[in-house]
Amino acid sequence: MRQLKKNLQSFVIKHGARWGFGLFITIIACAQALGYLNNNALDRLDIYFYDLRVKVQAPKMDQRIVIVDIDEKSLAETGRFPWSRHVVADLVNKLIEHYHVKAIGFDIQFSEPDLSSGYSTLESLAKTDFKHLPAVQERVANLKSKLDYDGQFAKALENKPVVLGYSFSEKIKKGVLPAPAFEISDLNGRSLLAKQSPGYEGNIAQLQSAARAAGFFNEEVDADGILRSTPLIVQHRNGFYESLGLATVKVALGATKIRPEFVPNTSKDYGVLESLVLNTQPYETRIPVDTLIKVQIDYRGTGGPDGGGFKYISATDVLHKRVPVSELTQRIILVGTTAPGLNDLRAAPVNNQFPGVEAHANIIASVLDNHFKHNPDYSDAFNLVQVIIIGIMLIVGLAIFRPLVSILYTFAILAATISFNFWAYRSADLVLPIATTLVLIFILFIFNLTWGYWFEFRQGRAMANLFGEYVAPELVEVMSEDPQNYSMEGEKRELTILFADVRGFTSISEALEANALREYINIYLTAMSNLIQHSRGTLDKYIGDCVMAFWGAPIYLPDNATRAVHTALMMQKTVIKLNAEFIARGWPSLQMGIGLNTGEVRVGDMGSKIRRAYTVMGDPVNVASRLEGITKEYGVGILVGEATKAAAPEFVYRELDRVRVKGKNEPVAIFEPLGLPLDIDNETNAMLDQWHQALALFRAQQWDEATVILHELHRTHPESSLYELMLSHIDYYRRNPPEPNWDGVTTYKTK
Repeated sequence: MRQLKKNLQSFVIKHGARWGFGLFITIIACAQALGYLNNNALDRLDIYFYDLRVKVQAPKMDQRIVIVDIDEKSLAETGRFPWSRHVVADLVNKLIEHYHVKAIGFDIQFSEPDLSSGYSTLESLAKTDFKHLPAVQERVANLKSKLDYDGQFAKALENKPVVLGYSFSEKIKKGVLPAPAFEISDLNGRSLLAKQSPGYEGNIAQLQSAARAAGFFNEEVDADGILRSTPLIVQHRNGFYESLGLATVKVALGATKIRPEFVPNTSKDYGVLESLVLNTQPYETRIPVDTLIKVQIDYRGTGGPDGGGFKYISATDVLHKRVPVSELTQRIILVGTTAPGLNDLRAAPVNNQFPGVEAHANIIASVLDNHFKHNPDYSDAFNLVQVIIIGIMLIVGLAIFRPLVSILYTFAILAATISFNFWAYRSADLVLPIATTLVLIFILFIFNLTWGYWFEFRQGRAMANLFGEYVAPELVEVMSEDPQNYSMEGEKRELTILFADVRGFTSISEALEANALREYINIYLTAMSNLIQHSRGTLDKYIGDCVMAFWGAPIYLPDNATRAVHTALMMQKTVIKLNAEFIARGWPSLQMGIGLNTGEVRVGDMGSKIRRAYTVMGDPVNVASRLEGITKEYGVGILVGEATKAAAPEFVYRELDRVRVKGKNEPVAIFEPLGLPLDIDNETNAMLDQWHQALALFRAQQWDEATVILHELHRTHPESSLYELMLSHIDYYRRNPPEPNWDGVTTYKTK
């Protein structure tokens, strides 16, 4: 628990400043998400991503709505626009009676009487200059049905599902308005925030009274001139009036009323409008709205006859019945213009020359589908939660991960954020904010990248420069992740020290030429060094043909003794492989002695002002060196001290002796590691039992019994010089009996 607390404190100290700055950035982003900061750049970025979401949608052809287009072909065949009202009446009659359409909406207003027939002039003359000629007056009266084009158009509108278009303006008041969709008195005392208009340009009374309904075709562009949303309702005085798209779909669906629906449990004095409700049967149709009773335009194509969203049919083809009936029957028709010069083109996210009539078609399609792209009431709350979650993920993750993982981690979060936002738009019809989150991701990534370079990367490089020559690259990488916990300052630690020396090196050097000897020793040292570093050992130094290494520093290794013993066993196995190569090249074979000892030593940067090194000092180091030196006395490859055996109990050991090495008064037990229990066969186990029995008899001074066992061991294992050594010791003690208090310790007076 204490170590866990220490590690936690170290972790917080390491990342505290980095987390603090990241949290500060995230708090600023939270303030922006809640609207406390007004940043136009972020607003523009949100608009950019809105447009991008619109653009990436594939065109979707809607067969339910058809645009009857007053195009260049129509102008060429029928004449310049505006057309005489009897032509428009003929168009309505053809659509209703021949093609049986469901509803017609005119993206055209008729605010002036049609005087093109000259009938008004004739009527005036009949009443003035020719008033004394009853025949003239009668003839003029008979011509009215043929020359009163407004009357013909009004007659065509009567009892037909036709919606006329009109516009609101700032000052002009012209024509007449239709009945409002609802009035202030219908709000039950609530206030309703809607776009207000003081003026209007309506249709002439004769046409307006004959039409089923009328809707305004004003389309409100954003500050950058792009049409992204449009109001469904505009307030004029006490009345609230519907748009052309809303009025047309209302007629097409058979609805007669529009009712505002407020968010439940909101203030009665000031309610939040949730939707507009059409009294359709059998179920009501709800249209969710944004601020100012607007809706986002869900563009189904890039606009125009080739835009892929709606079918365009030339008006002249309808007038001449050149269109198959099946293409228009039970369709909702919008009559509009795309001919150049008629000024009905808008800049939209999908096209800078987008027909205004098609914007109304998209609104109608959204109502029919009951799918509206809208900015939900909880968008600010969502933005805040999104910023907090992603901010915390980045603050924590970028401080922990390595650079490559941090890049992948950031891009994964970025991709997930954008993908969810696009999914919400495409599948859930939600327009959710994203700009603040994207900027937060970018800033936190750049900040952590900079921090990682200027602080951790530079510290890591310093760590590599300090320890790169001593420890394995993977250890340097681990150390560079937490450089403040590692230094070359001296400290006390329990380590395991290894000395490995070539036996008979003088003879080897005499048998080889200089270049061959250099290659010989390089191959040997490289192989041994690789084994040491692979087991996370620290290579201390080369002393001629001797290798010194230790485990447990600079990185703490609780199993340092186990790693050291395992490495020593692997080194002896590697010597066998090297000898096969050496003998094949005609070189002398290699024999090596290894000494291991575990104990508390001082480790750190030591030396003079001229040269320093990261090394260890202490009595356990000296013992390890002495153990290596006496391996040849016992004819074994590895000797370890008692502390090492205790710290690495998973291996099988053979106790060889208790010795008093030079420079140390206290005796130490010495052991030969043989391997893991699974590596020991029955013959070796039998040998161990015999040997330990002989050793016990030797220490009990039962020379004869010990001699019998040792002779048997020597017979079965003639390659081992250990048994001859012990037999020679027995011969010596027979000639020179030890003192009564003899402790069975062998004393060595040389290194």
